[in-house]
Amino acid sequence: MSNTPMAANPLTRAVLEIDEYASGLGWDQPARLFALVDTARLRAQEPSLAAQLGLQDEPETTGLTPIEQDEIPADKQLDEFLGTIAWPDAVVGCALTVERLMLPPTAEAQVPENLSEAKLAKWVASHPERQEVRMTVGVLRDGTRDSALRLREKDSSTEVLTGPDLVPGLVAALAATFED
Repeated sequence: MSNTPMAANPLTRAVLEIDEYASGLGWDQPARLFALVDTARLRAQEPSLAAQLGLQDEPETTGLTPIEQDEIPADKQLDEFLGTIAWPDAVVGCALTVERLMLPPTAEAQVPENLSEAKLAKWVASHPERQEVRMTVGVLRDGTRDSALRLREKDSSTEVLTGPDLVPGLVAALAATFED
């Protein structure tokens, strides 16, 4: 993940690192959930794990290390699954990468009324202006958040959009995993 550009803060770097990792796996992948841990704390408290992750030579002391979690069950809706998550104190944040179809705002007026969720998904999938997008969203316990969006048609690390408010619904769902 050495191609990840230096970003302004540790969360942005972690989100871009996860985006780069997901990009290396290709498209049409399931959603992936990551715990974010403080890299310096990980090295101090779990040196063998840090060595396994290749972190022993990392010069940075303020970074976050993404640790991929078990696969998200295919038989559960993502929001239902996220509602079951509880993180231990050592986890300072979490991130999720997920692929979705997206329509431009101009297509909103074209959506047929009274479609079931399944029929709406089918309609979106067949729409000529649909875009496939990979969203990577990260949140910290303190409320800090960041996102990265990558379009399939512009699948390049130089074409990734970043910002804290790109996917507000997903940010809220991830932030809820830290609520008591």
